[in-house]
Amino acid sequence: MKKRTAVVKRKTRETDISVKLNIDGIGVSRINTGIDFLDHMLELFAFWGFFDLEIIAKGDLKVDIHHTNEDIGIVLGQAFKKALGDKKGIIRIGFASVPMEDVLATVVVDINGRGFLSLDESKFKKYKFGATEEKTAAKYGIEGVKHFLESFAQHVGMNLTIKIDNPSEDAHTTLEPIFKALGIALDAATLIDLRRKGIPSTKGVID
Repeated sequence: MKKRTAVVKRKTRETDISVKLNIDGIGVSRINTGIDFLDHMLELFAFWGFFDLEIIAKGDLKVDIHHTNEDIGIVLGQAFKKALGDKKGIIRIGFASVPMEDVLATVVVDINGRGFLSLDESKFKKYKFGATEEKTAAKYGIEGVKHFLESFAQHVGMNLTIKIDNPSEDAHTTLEPIFKALGIALDAATLIDLRRKGIPSTKGVID
């Protein structure tokens, strides 16, 4: 099977980002975004998705995390789209549910060429951050994760639906199972099904 790898770089006046991706990896990662909380979430995503992933990012974090957070989502999405190529043989749809304490995150993905995020943040409680998160570049929270995932889904070209049951006041407890489930679901969706001889669409193409 052809290696499904990609290297994507993006440099603007606000950010300088490099992503190296191997979809068919073993889950090793080297991630340095300047946003410690996001680094941890992406390490979980790579580990549970069996993606080999390197992300090196520099951004205007003295202003806030907005540009860096968004642009990492853009470049990571572009890397997945590039590595998947014409998407021939992939399962295309994947889903996973992951618990953490009393929180349950369910993630469903469909790599159909149409970027869309469904995430109902109205259910989320106001987060409390521990001392570690307070000292980092990011009180990440639901706005941060939503903005990142919107950019990621749009640039992969996938529908991404996320449901949270019983979200916690603790940001870490609520967000961690989302990224674990995303890794598992995307791994399932990108696996090759040997029964599928062509592109998984009755149209014969996924843009």
